[in-house]
Order: sequence, then C-alpha cells, then structure tokens
Amino acid sequence: MFCPKCRALMYPKQDIFFCNKCGYKTKKEGSNIVVSKQEKKEVTLIEDKEKGKVLPKTKIKCLKCENNEAYWILRQMRGSDEPESRFYTCTKCGHKWREG
Repeated sequence: MFCPKCRALMYPKQDIFFCNKCGYKTKKEGSNIVVSKQEKKEVTLIEDKEKGKVLPKTKIKCLKCENNEAYWILRQMRGSDEPESRFYTCTKCGHKWREG
C-alpha cells in the first residue's frame, strides 16, 4: 500500500498502516495484504588467518619476491557484459596484483 500524501511505501503495524516519510496513518480494514517476515540469514566471516584454507592457489611468479605461488580471486569490475578481473596475492610476501 502506498501513502496517498507522499506516495511512499506504507508499513503495517498492528491494526494500522503508517508512512515513515510523512507520518500518515490509516486503518487496515478491508485490505487483502499479506505480510511475511524473512528469516535472518547466517553469515560466515572469513578472517585473513584462514585465507590459506579457503582461497584457491595457482602457480604464477610474484613480481615482488619471485615466489611461484599465489592465491587468486575473480571480481566483476565493470558491467556484466565485461569479463571478470583476476587478482593475485603472493603466498609468501602478500603482494597483490591484477592480471593483465
């Protein structure tokens, strides 16, 4: 339901709808609105000390220390029609660089 005054989305609370933007209130009488609550999602944080257990490794020469192994990740930097960019992190010195 949208607010008739400011056209913002109105939120249900007990037996009324209210607008967070302008404060307009109205009763829920005769409305066919179903409100569902979303379950909270569980998020797992990966700390830097666990990086070696999670990120994939590849054989590539570090530009700084000449180590031959690095972690890699892919990131979408531009629009979805552009290819992803690959980023490397040296397993020895932690130097980061972009493929290219």
